[in-house]
Parts: sequence; structure tokens; C-alpha cells
Amino acid sequence: MTIEKVRKNKEFQVLYAGMKDRAIDLGKIASSSDIIFDALRDEIINGNLKAGESIRQEYIAKIFNVSRIPVREALKRLEAQGLVKNERYKGVIVSSLSDDEIEEIFEIRRNLEPLVLKYSIENMTQETLELARKYCDAFGAEEDSSKWGDLNRQFHETLYRDCQRPYHLKIIGEAIDRIDSYIRAQLVLTKGMGTAVKEHTEILNACEKGDAERAAALTHKHIAHSYSSLMGYLRKQNKD
Repeated sequence: MTIEKVRKNKEFQVLYAGMKDRAIDLGKIASSSDIIFDALRDEIINGNLKAGESIRQEYIAKIFNVSRIPVREALKRLEAQGLVKNERYKGVIVSSLSDDEIEEIFEIRRNLEPLVLKYSIENMTQETLELARKYCDAFGAEEDSSKWGDLNRQFHETLYRDCQRPYHLKIIGEAIDRIDSYIRAQLVLTKGMGTAVKEHTEILNACEKGDAERAAALTHKHIAHSYSSLMGYLRKQNKD
């Protein structure tokens, strides 16, 4: 029986009518691999899983009550993004970055984020500006240092969202993923919050005035300052 004949069959029509009320869009339900990927990515970005730390597949599988298959799928995606690597005799470990790699990623950010912000300002809505102001104010007022990283990223990503350049945003997102734990450390350990709050406010003020050139220049300066502050801290730690 062809699909068309099945659809015309009265029994099928009765069954279909009964199922329709209970149907859900399975395409919108996250797979176990997606859930594990998101959870591990968040732990790496937040710095809870540190560079060089092993990720035991059997342990992750037990936590999520799944087989190792979705765990392996999630780890492959994390490896493709450079967040983990598979080493002989060690298995999967959280990736670390050399000074040169950190410099290159910040170079990508310094060049790309100001450009994306200029594109975004051309299309920026009042809703976007209000949301960015909300994150800017929350960032400045937040006393819990564990929340600074998320608020910092939400502020910047909100300002970029109207750029109409999805591939640019993908590159920026992946670059930030690689160094997010370092950015969080820079905010907390270098006492960089005061400077970051001031720079965020200046960037947002320029966006509200529609001054794309100034906003882009301030963003470039902001990222450069974050890099120099972070590297100063890391070099001091290496000496100690």
C-alpha cells in the first residue's frame, strides 16, 4: 500500500485524529548529545573544567544515564571547536592555549568585532539598545564575580545581534568560546571590572547616538585592553 493510500485509509484517519492532540514537534527536542555538549561546553567556558583536565566518558554517561555514544558525539563537536583534544594515553582532555594562540584569537576579535558592531548599528533597534543597557547596568551592579563573565558576554552579543552577518557572528562566538574562561579570569583576578564597566558604558553611549565609528574604535580599544591585562597577569603567574 502506498503512502497516499494509507493516508486515505479510514483506520489511519481515525488514528491520526487521535494522535494529533498529543503530538509534539520531535524536531525541536534537544538530543541527549546536544544536552551533553551544552553542559560540557558551559563547564569548560566557566572554568569549572580546567585546561589539561581529563573528561571520562563513562563518568559523563553515568551522570546523564545514557550510553557512551551521545557522549562521544558531544566530545567530537567540542574537539571540532578546539575546546577539547584527544591525547594518546590520556584520552580526552580540556584544551589549553599557548600565548601565541591567545594572541591570535584576540587579534581576530579586535579586527572582527568592531566591524560587526558597525554593521549592527546600521540596523540597531530600540529593543536591542534597551536590552544592552539592561546588561550593561547589571554588569556594573553585580557583586557576584561568578556572574560577571555571562553578563559581559551577553552585553557584547546583544550589541552585535542586528549585524545581519550570521557567519561573522559564528566566528566571533567560537573565538570567544576558546578564551571565555580566560576573559572571566581577567575580570576577576586583575581587578578589571572598573575599567570594563567604564568601557562598556562608553561603547553603549556611542551606539545610542548612532556613532558607528566611535563605537567601533572603543570596542577595538576595549578588546586590546582586555588582552594586555590578561597577558600581564599570565606572565606574572608564570614567573611566580
